[in-house]
Amino acid sequence: MSWQIPQQIEQDIIAGKAQYRTFQTGVGGQSILPVPNNAYAVIFGYDFSPAGGGILFRSLVGTSPNPDLSTAAMRFFETQQISFYTGTDFYPFIHHVDVKSTLSIRAWNASTPDNNQATAYLICEEIDNSPIARQLYITSTNDVTITHGLILNSTTVTQNAIPVTNRTPQGLTYGGSPQTINTQTNYGPGATPQQFMQPSPKDYQDFAFGLLPANADGQSFATPDINNGLRDSSNYLNISLGISSSAASAYYLNLHYAIYSKTIPEQRG
Repeated sequence: MSWQIPQQIEQDIIAGKAQYRTFQTGVGGQSILPVPNNAYAVIFGYDFSPAGGGILFRSLVGTSPNPDLSTAAMRFFETQQISFYTGTDFYPFIHHVDVKSTLSIRAWNASTPDNNQATAYLICEEIDNSPIARQLYITSTNDVTITHGLILNSTTVTQNAIPVTNRTPQGLTYGGSPQTINTQTNYGPGATPQQFMQPSPKDYQDFAFGLLPANADGQSFATPDINNGLRDSSNYLNISLGISSSAASAYYLNLHYAIYSKTIPEQRG
């Protein structure tokens, strides 16, 4: 996927009505894009290089016949979130990041209970931090807050069967299906976890699934929590992996945007 300058913005830049700019950030999880007074920004794309590059991590993951791959240390880098807050609107984007894994024999072990030889496995992991391009269209008259972090876990809290309604017809959706599906998922069990309600917070109540929690939301995104929710990648690299000065391991984000030196046009329905 790639981004391109929207045609109207390109015409405005050529005509001198707007200025093309970039904003490069990375490493730490919190940045702010300044927007000048009496102007507004239109962010129309970004290039994102995920955190975790430049590391070849080796770990022992158990013995045959069932090595436990869930203990792999690089798993925290596999889900990374970027979000934008304009003071009035919030835009989260979650990326799944590829991990290149190689499983190899570490040693032989003849001390198993049935006296058969077992194989000890070593996994070698490396994050694919190739740049990811995304098209956007975010407008803001305010400074834009940019947040990046790693997501390790999402916790299933409730599962329910979806009833048949005019928005969840039988056969085409899960309405009327005997399957129970996730209707509440928490991202981070900290003090203020984001609690993702499905099909929507209103439906959750209308379908009598229970009371809405304090931080109910109709979108899935993580909120800060050092163990399970959103975690600053530089904190994880430094504290958990002992890597504090590797530029190759940091994330980088380059925003492409235009600045208009006038008030934002009114939206007409």
